[in-house]
Amino acid sequence: MSVITIQCRLVADESTLRHLWELMAEKNTPLVNELLERLAKHSDFEAWLEDSKIPKTAIKELCDSLKTQESFAGQPGRFYTSATTLVAYIYKSWLALQKRRQRKIEGKERWLEMLKSDAELEQESNSSLEIIRTKATQLLCFFTAPHNSDTIQKSKAKKSKKTKENNAGSSFSIKSGVLFETYRKSEDVLTKCALVYLIKNNCHLSFLEEDPDKYVKLRRKKEIEIERLKDQLKSRVPKGRDLTKEKWLETLEKAVNSVPQDENEAKSWQASLLRKSSSVPFPVTYETNEDMHWEVNDQDRIFVSFSGLGKLKFEVYCDQRHLHWFQRFVEDQETKRKSKNKHSSSLFTLRLGRLSWLKQEEKGEPWHVNRLILFCSVDTRMWTVEGTQQVAIEKIADVEQNLIKAKEKGELNSNQQAFVTRQQSTLARINTPFPRPNKPLYEGKSHILVGVSLGLKNPANVAVFDAANNKVLAYRSVKQLLGDNYHLLNRQRQQKQRLSHERHKAQKVFAPNDFGESELGLYLDRLLAKEIIAIALMYSAGSIVLPKLGDMREIIHSEVQARAEKKIPGFKEGQQKYAKEYRKQVHNWSYGQLIENIQSQAAKVGILIETGQQSIRGSPQEQARDLALFAYQCRIASSI
Repeated sequence: MSVITIQCRLVADESTLRHLWELMAEKNTPLVNELLERLAKHSDFEAWLEDSKIPKTAIKELCDSLKTQESFAGQPGRFYTSATTLVAYIYKSWLALQKRRQRKIEGKERWLEMLKSDAELEQESNSSLEIIRTKATQLLCFFTAPHNSDTIQKSKAKKSKKTKENNAGSSFSIKSGVLFETYRKSEDVLTKCALVYLIKNNCHLSFLEEDPDKYVKLRRKKEIEIERLKDQLKSRVPKGRDLTKEKWLETLEKAVNSVPQDENEAKSWQASLLRKSSSVPFPVTYETNEDMHWEVNDQDRIFVSFSGLGKLKFEVYCDQRHLHWFQRFVEDQETKRKSKNKHSSSLFTLRLGRLSWLKQEEKGEPWHVNRLILFCSVDTRMWTVEGTQQVAIEKIADVEQNLIKAKEKGELNSNQQAFVTRQQSTLARINTPFPRPNKPLYEGKSHILVGVSLGLKNPANVAVFDAANNKVLAYRSVKQLLGDNYHLLNRQRQQKQRLSHERHKAQKVFAPNDFGESELGLYLDRLLAKEIIAIALMYSAGSIVLPKLGDMREIIHSEVQARAEKKIPGFKEGQQKYAKEYRKQVHNWSYGQLIENIQSQAAKVGILIETGQQSIRGSPQEQARDLALFAYQCRIASSI
């Protein structure tokens, strides 16, 4: 991705800020709340739930029907469009979460059907436990053999999306995933029993007699996990933002003056009272870059105004490192205006903007206390002539494809005809170049990949892998990446440990425990990202491979377990105690924040970002190497 997000603070007189706050808080946010509530009561909601998709046309029709109501009328057209888009995004995220929960339930239920005690496995296979262990040993040797590792990797790379979704509910390692797949395909009873024996023993052979209590506990644990997921599946539909606290007060009055009819009602009251609702309105998105008008005054100060807000103007206060982007916004619009619209706005550096209020802990009028922030998405390729030409070629291909599809439809309605006219206009003007600097595009070597493994003790480790020659060019540990700043890592961990202890003490006495954290973690993430990009440029890497965030829990758990087994071999209770104490000393890193920084820095220089599945075994350097190798194999498999 070449798109990054920058931000600035918008400053205006009090009347202007008050007018915008009232529009967003008293008109737009209640509209979003009403749309969220009415969609959940729609007659087609159950069908949408099964399809995991809500048609945007249904949201738009509902929004159009609410426009005429006095409480929602009088908003700019962009505000209505933003509300529709925001509601669609909220429900899309919620439905994706529900779908993921359903997949987890299906996976755990399949495992529960497979799970049997050793006695049941003996009875089903009509064999002794010793024979089952022998068969399990053969299977384990087969899957761990060196000549099978490449085959397993390739089969996982070619695995369809549907198969990945079916296995998403499993909490086991990659090897267990292969065992589950083998169980599904196998027809031999003894093989199936041996596979179940391996999986329930975490892919290890156990020569101890099975403890019946532990087996019952294992089954009950899975049953509880399924019950919890089913309760979450019945979770409340998305709620809006209660800026006035009216609904919270209504629920409090019910809880004080009446008795709940059942446990579910009591839980709903409790959830409503404990839920923290934002005190600032929903953001408003401007998806059309020409709806934002940029200008410079006599003192070289940048101002922006928005379509639908009349003559209201806002002064831009931004960081010095982002100033050149806002200056470019002004230049793009001036160029288009002076050329009498011979340039296409589809090649503007600015892609979209989002107006948001940033909450501040002060007392006073909300439009005076809270800060107005404008988030802008920019395409970094638009900064140079070469990058703009690359984008223009892509857009021309998309426009021509749209025109071909429109022509195939035959007769078009008024909206479709207007769309075709806009596409033809874009096609006629898109080849008119903007005055921009020249800079050659970054061209890395596709066979050189930079794998970045993430972990608990070592937040980031790097391996530069040459896939063509099948060798590692360089390794970098977190200590080498940070260099003279490595001491900041221990300082940040000590801060997190202290805050965790203070939070625990506050929770014990039911005191406020939202202490917040310093920006040291963010600073370290930026240092790591900067050094990783520098290494990629040094070796002319074609891409950087990052692990999937969904795998981090399993990776961290495996790292802690391996450390505990090495420290206290053969004593499970001691291992569990050690793992608990170790987690207290070494807290989780902000992996999502680190990945976002790497992606942002890579976008600026034009380095491709790939994702892969990080192994839970091996050293951090080996995990980074395997991550790059697996990504390259997936790339080759997808091209076949």
